[in-house]
Amino acid sequence: MKRVLRARPLTPDGFAPFGDVIDDSLVDPIAINGGTTHRFNDLARVELDGAGRPLLNIFRNLVAISLPYRLPLLECHPLGSQAFVPRQSARFLVVVALPGPAPDLDRLEAFLSDGTQGVNYHAGTWHLPLAGLTLADYVVIDRGGPGNNCIEFSLEAHPVTVV
Repeated sequence: MKRVLRARPLTPDGFAPFGDVIDDSLVDPIAINGGTTHRFNDLARVELDGAGRPLLNIFRNLVAISLPYRLPLLECHPLGSQAFVPRQSARFLVVVALPGPAPDLDRLEAFLSDGTQGVNYHAGTWHLPLAGLTLADYVVIDRGGPGNNCIEFSLEAHPVTVV
């Protein structure tokens, strides 16, 4: 069975079951450092199990995708959340399914970041690995520590295309 998803704009309400939209326009800035800096505070809920620690990473996508796009796989991180924030204005594709032993392919949802928005996937949320529409760098915050925190589900035998 071939599945086709239509990517829709990334909004906090639409994405809420899967995680947080990271967008500084959603909060009022706090002036700090004598008024020389704006802090956009508490933009996502970072989740870690008791044995983990936060990792701050930069991911650089080396291949840009275009739509329509056939999904190669989905992954989930059962022991902690994972956040992606573009460092430049860079649109990227977000495909998600609610947590479970495997992704429910009949309930996948697709979103397009506007290039300034990031996402924070809740622990266990199935999601597409980084899929930028342009080459860019992303700040990634996720969990380090013991245990397997990355499970992959191949879509080779289950074609899903996003338009």
